[in-house]
Amino acid sequence: MRRRHTVTRLLAAAVLTLPLAVSAAPATAAPAAASTRQLGDVIPAPVETRPDPRGTFVLSPLTVIRTTPGSAAARQVGRQLADTLRPATGYPLPVLPVPFTPLPEIALLLGGADARVGQQGYQLDVTRRGVTIRANTAAGLFAGTQTLRQLLPAQIEAPQRQRTTWTVPGGRIVDHPRFAYRGAMLDLARHFHTVDEIKTYVDLLSQYKINYLHLHLSDDQGWRIQIDSWPLLTTVGGGPGTGVDGVGPGFLTKADYKAVVAYAAARHITIIPEIDMPGHTNAAQSTYAELNCDKVATPPRTDTAVGYSSLCIHDELTYRFVEDVIRELAEITPGPYLHIGGDEAHATSDEDYRTFVQRVLPLVSKYGKRAYGWNEIMKADPATDAVAQYWGTGTTNADLAEAAARGNKVVMSPANKAYLDMKYDRDTPLGLSWAAYIEVRTAYDWDPATRVAGVGEDAILGVEAPLWSETLRSIDDIEYMAFPRLPAIAELGWSTAASHDWESFRTRLGEQAPRWRLQDVNFYPSPQVPWV
Repeated sequence: MRRRHTVTRLLAAAVLTLPLAVSAAPATAAPAAASTRQLGDVIPAPVETRPDPRGTFVLSPLTVIRTTPGSAAARQVGRQLADTLRPATGYPLPVLPVPFTPLPEIALLLGGADARVGQQGYQLDVTRRGVTIRANTAAGLFAGTQTLRQLLPAQIEAPQRQRTTWTVPGGRIVDHPRFAYRGAMLDLARHFHTVDEIKTYVDLLSQYKINYLHLHLSDDQGWRIQIDSWPLLTTVGGGPGTGVDGVGPGFLTKADYKAVVAYAAARHITIIPEIDMPGHTNAAQSTYAELNCDKVATPPRTDTAVGYSSLCIHDELTYRFVEDVIRELAEITPGPYLHIGGDEAHATSDEDYRTFVQRVLPLVSKYGKRAYGWNEIMKADPATDAVAQYWGTGTTNADLAEAAARGNKVVMSPANKAYLDMKYDRDTPLGLSWAAYIEVRTAYDWDPATRVAGVGEDAILGVEAPLWSETLRSIDDIEYMAFPRLPAIAELGWSTAASHDWESFRTRLGEQAPRWRLQDVNFYPSPQVPWV
């Protein structure tokens, strides 16, 4: 009896808002009509679509968002969806944790989905009565709402009420990712990016079902995360004059970092911190002289050279420093991974490199995290739970193939395909070109499971699109280099290999343009794409 009274009370409260919603509806809104969009017109491409032209749903002032009763996680996804849809529609869209309503609804339900959706996928059904998204987890529900967002007219991205008919094409989508890991990386070391800029990037990533954001927090040009036991790392190593050309100072306090972690987690994105070592360490070694073998501080560096720095491999102080950093980062990182870098350690001999990696990776495990590094760490034959991030430009790598055969997992980020800081062409005003010029088709037309010989589908944890900041200064710069290539990498990570089709993708990508304009995204208008 109490449950029935609760449902009645919630429905009554929702209905009280509806007259206001009706009066707020645009007086000259177009009549209901069939949607011109199709179920498959989204990025990443869904696994399975079953269109039903008779089932078009029209969002109205009476629509409610219903969530699984008793599930705070489902209700949170419902509130996020309401916050996304209210500005453009002007509708109240109350979020009701009830088992039924007599009203047109968007239902977000845990359980009852197609068995194939797993832990990250979803099932989306659209009828004239409403939209139902079913998933096994809140992450799956959230992914389903991002698909729904793309199925609505582009005007849904507008910051103020729009005069349009909010139609959703009828039918069913059953969708789940090819790879569990779909990542992006943002470099804060070469140029610091603020908390607000990181949050903006998180918002954009989440729309395309990216679920990891890797933050590159230290390098030769700057140290960007507070470490209490070594306090000068930020005030000096991340202070004025740091960054490429000395124009990228700044750092994240632990409170800042926790805020970013929480913001990303609310959008089902996990933060992965990286402290690069034993090379790429000049910011630390110019700050603390004792981290050098000769105990003399190195000069600060603000150029873009690589490969000249190295921690002192046979000094126990090095490992006290490294353990302090790992411990403090692990304490504020709820996600499973901690990235130790390991690339371009050209100033470290092969023997010393192996010694260093074999001592440091167990420290990551000691503090409850899974070790992760650039593919060079596989030269040290680490334990099979260590993850390698492949950044090379070639299609063979013996160390990586041997690691895959042992059971190590690999994240694919080939620099000549996935690096978002590479120029689109010779005329691109930002970025570098040492790996390649990467137009949109180049970013899209490759298969993570066949990229490196001996590293097949079973060895691939996922894909990641790194964005290095040597030439970046603002969120506009970040957006220009990431869009439209980031959605290409997102589709490689989520959609099936069988669905990979450039002509389909370029058409769907072109249809994203009105959304990006309304979101004020500074994207590159590639001539390869038929922009709407």
